Formats: sequence, structure tokens, C-alpha cells
Amino acid sequence: MAERTDWEARVANLLKAELKRKGVTYSQLVEKLAEIGVEEKEVNVRNKLSRGKFTAAFMAQCYEAIGSNSIRLVD
Repeated sequence: MAERTDWEARVANLLKAELKRKGVTYSQLVEKLAEIGVEEKEVNVRNKLSRGKFTAAFMAQCYEAIGSNSIRLVD
């Protein structure tokens, strides 16, 4: 299996941090994604975030679903 690049890890960590700030679990994220018409399974979300392999569109969908309107590149 290919290793995550630094950029993949960074992006995955950005999304994980935003979920934590908002107090949203992976299960809740799946529910919120469904509310905006994006069908995902919890296991798929977990895998995407653990691998750091997902599209910019998926990241934008997640941010929209949890009510975040900006991406923090640094804390």
C-alpha cells in the first residue's frame, strides 16, 4: 500500500481538526452529508480520512455539511 504524502496527511488533519472543533463524529458527519444529498458510509469516511485520499469536492462537502465556511490552514 502506498504511504500518505505530507500533503495528504496535512489535508486529512485539517478536516479532522475541523470535525473536532465542531464536535462532529464520523457517524454524525455521514448523517449531515446525507442531509445535503451526499451518500457515504461511515467506514468509507473513516478510510478516506485515515488514508488522506479524497477529492477537494469531498472536503468542500464535509465543510458545507458541518456548517464551516472557511478552511484554516494554520492554527
